[in-house]
Amino acid sequence: MYRVKTGFTVGDAMTLNPITISPDKTLREAGKIMAKEHVGALLVKEQEKIVGILTEQDIVRKAVAVLGNPANRKIKEIMATELVTTTPEEDIFEAIRIMRDYNIRHLPVLHENKFIGLVTLKDILKIEPDLYEILVENIELREAERKPVK
Repeated sequence: MYRVKTGFTVGDAMTLNPITISPDKTLREAGKIMAKEHVGALLVKEQEKIVGILTEQDIVRKAVAVLGNPANRKIKEIMATELVTTTPEEDIFEAIRIMRDYNIRHLPVLHENKFIGLVTLKDILKIEPDLYEILVENIELREAERKPVK
């Protein structure tokens, strides 16, 4: 497979100390933290181990749309536990390709199987805006499926 190298690594773009939360906290608590910290995702941490991720999309799609008033539901009820991850050495082009392929916007970063940070779509686009075209291509394909054929 042909691999593009941008010259920027995930380590160049990632957040070193992303906000974490316990899986036993409520969605209301998570929402308050997200609003206060201006973040779209929280890593879920239990006994010094990242066990999941909770995103704004999870709250809307898995909790609000399905459960009605989710304010007192626990994070562990809706968090994603099958984490897609990357390494700090990975080129940001590959990271954005992973995000596109898995339809995600947040990638936990591991070094030697230890969590060290989080890279987001915004982080990458801040340092390499030209990669936006890769995402637009995927979005256009999904949008086309929902549009009437003319």
